[in-house]
Amino acid sequence: MDKRRIGTTALEVTEISFGGAAIGGLYRACPREAAMETLQTAWEAGLRYFDTAPFYGFGLSERRTGDFLRYKPRDSYVLSTKVGRLFRPVPEDQVPDHSYVDPLPFALDCDYSYDGIMRSVEFSYARLGLNRIDILFVHDIGTYTHGVEKTKVHFRQLMDGGLKALEELKSSGVISAYGLGVNEVQICLDVLREAPLDCILLASRYSLLDRSAEADLLPLCRQRQTSLIIGGVFNSGILATGPVHGAHFDYAPATEDILERVDAMEKIATEGGYPLAAAALQFPLHQPVVASVLTGTAKAANLTRNLDLFDVEVPQTEFAKYAPYTVVQELG
Repeated sequence: MDKRRIGTTALEVTEISFGGAAIGGLYRACPREAAMETLQTAWEAGLRYFDTAPFYGFGLSERRTGDFLRYKPRDSYVLSTKVGRLFRPVPEDQVPDHSYVDPLPFALDCDYSYDGIMRSVEFSYARLGLNRIDILFVHDIGTYTHGVEKTKVHFRQLMDGGLKALEELKSSGVISAYGLGVNEVQICLDVLREAPLDCILLASRYSLLDRSAEADLLPLCRQRQTSLIIGGVFNSGILATGPVHGAHFDYAPATEDILERVDAMEKIATEGGYPLAAAALQFPLHQPVVASVLTGTAKAANLTRNLDLFDVEVPQTEFAKYAPYTVVQELG
């Protein structure tokens, strides 16, 4: 599988990568056996970049990812996880609901400070059972998750100490790269205008349907030599299911406007002789600044289906046809 470089680092990732939220039980329970089978399917297909986070199942995804990778040759894959949340044990009836089914028994505190990031890395090593992490992403900083006032506090934590921690970890060789892992464009612009980043994991904001990152963030990333890893290419499912009853966009039922836009997109795909989902998966990679596209699922069969869509021929000229039906938004 082809690889692309992360920023100006020596790190290279496969163009298709595995996202670990679903194997942490996002929205539905994921038995350990299913998680291991799905990870093995990703490996056999040639995926060599794996992304996880403490938040995914409150440590469950990190444990499973680490267990799977532990006996793989260490230089044969790239691993990223995230910082910004610290976990503490709580009784089972006090585990917060963040859409993870059967998570580990912890509650979380957000901390983007120097000490918070250093502690987060230590805890991730323990959960992973591995001695090296390649990329660290500052997770879910911004108004999408925290609202305006808390974001001001977290942003200052990051600027006043968190970035220093990340730079120390990189300069000492503990990690090879760092950046943000978020669902919104504005916080990427705010941080990138003040500090260099090797990469940004951006979910749902550079897709066939939502091109919010296109106007400002992509040019700034090119200028700063910051790579993008793109997640959420189906925008919560609608670009995979089509405009069916109950389809979701941005974690909520799709509005009539979105359904109409996707209906028009589906007609373009049908006329072109390929599935809309294939265009959605392939779209981000036509930009050289995009290093990888994440695909995440808890079922091996679903992963195989998605990977097969990357092999469907979608002519480059097709992507321009979708532009009239895209949306541009900034949530928060």
